Amino acid sequence: MPELPEVETVRRSLAPLLVGRRIDRVVVGRADVVRSSFRRDRRAALGRGGVVEELVRHGKQLAFALRPAGAVHVHLGMSGQLFVTPPGAEPGRTDHVHVRWVLDDGSRLHFRDPRRFGGVWAYPSLEALRAERWERLGPDALDIRAPVLRAGLARSGRAVKACLLDQGVLAGVGNIYADESLFLARIHPLRPAASLSGAEVARLAATIRRVLCEAVAARGSTLRDFIDAEQRRGGQQDRFRVYGRRGAPCPACGRSLLSLTVAGRTSTICPSCQPNPGGSC
Repeated sequence: MPELPEVETVRRSLAPLLVGRRIDRVVVGRADVVRSSFRRDRRAALGRGGVVEELVRHGKQLAFALRPAGAVHVHLGMSGQLFVTPPGAEPGRTDHVHVRWVLDDGSRLHFRDPRRFGGVWAYPSLEALRAERWERLGPDALDIRAPVLRAGLARSGRAVKACLLDQGVLAGVGNIYADESLFLARIHPLRPAASLSGAEVARLAATIRRVLCEAVAARGSTLRDFIDAEQRRGGQQDRFRVYGRRGAPCPACGRSLLSLTVAGRTSTICPSCQPNPGGSC
């Protein structure tokens, strides 16, 4: 958490508040959350004096490109938040705000991260960010198609859920949306990834896109910390079919949902709708 729908929600809610705005000042509260790939004053590297040109996302990762040059990459980690307060307004929670950007209209962008699993990186350009960081990621899950997904799964002897969680195979899917996608695709999470048929991979790719689009439309899922740029909670957590619902009836067949561990993560399944050819739940 947050996964692709939450980061896309932040991007969409930030864009009208940031694009075209000049960054007049950068306040760094914790230097250890900021990294730079090039030698430059930290505040200048984080955009001071630049104008926000666009916000871009790949998988769970977000960046804003600046003109005349520069890019700031933000990883929200487990508890990170990016939100804007209007001129003169109180930000609400000021604890754990590690970086603050003051814009030319007096509004402020805050990066808050209580658990500090996230961070902020500065790059000389968006192209440098993509080459140094995003090239290591798999294709964006919101656009995944069957041939590309099949190529990624066919190279692995791991369980299919472990592959979906691997950002080098598919960028953007985490524990929540992997469970939801596998349930709708009727695929057991412990199935060897390479054992899926062409029809199953096509169904899974389509289901991943559907699940992510539904979550984006609901502005993501708020289980604990997630808010968008205007400090609004998401709504998809009220629509989960299986994630976190162990013991509840399956929405398709009514049988009790079970949980198991895959790749170190708790997974929730329906033993009837997602049979395991290997025999065990």
